Amino acid sequence: MKNDIILAGVGGQGILSIATVIGQAALSEGWYLKQAEVHGMSQRGGEVQSHLRISTEPIWSDLIPQGQADIILSLEPLEALRYVPWLAPNGCVVTSSVPFRNIDNYPDLEEVYKAIKACPKHILIDTDALVKEINAPVQAANMVLLGAAIPMLGVEPEIVKAGLEKVFARKSEAIVQTNIRALEAGYEYACKNL
Repeated sequence: MKNDIILAGVGGQGILSIATVIGQAALSEGWYLKQAEVHGMSQRGGEVQSHLRISTEPIWSDLIPQGQADIILSLEPLEALRYVPWLAPNGCVVTSSVPFRNIDNYPDLEEVYKAIKACPKHILIDTDALVKEINAPVQAANMVLLGAAIPMLGVEPEIVKAGLEKVFARKSEAIVQTNIRALEAGYEYACKNL
């Protein structure tokens, strides 16, 4: 098993939390893991991207070559498009449909969606609507997105959930449970819409 994942979004959206949960799940299975540094302006509002590679075999590089990413996992639709050149021909884009308009000339949203839908495999998910539906704070949108990516990760949902529990346990049981609800909501959405 091998999965090369590009994580993308805007600073403050929780990209590092997604990477940490996936990493914890992979390590709990005894898999190899490499993660490139987060690149970009990781302060709130700046673009952020990271390469995350998990495998049952040794991994020699932490960077994913263009055209070889199995998944682009993005909390912002325009940021997802930025990394489409890295997507493998059979790869999948999993992105929130909720824009973070931090530039004056943000493109027409319907054109952005059209470009994402041109990718053969994609999940475009309204993370804000799902967190409202489960009565969770907007900060849980990252776990909704991670849940939507589980079918492509090659990791059982229970393993990802256990990784989430371990990562967030130091905060509080309430936060753990909120994030589990968000993860499950995203997973159910993907299972119905993939």
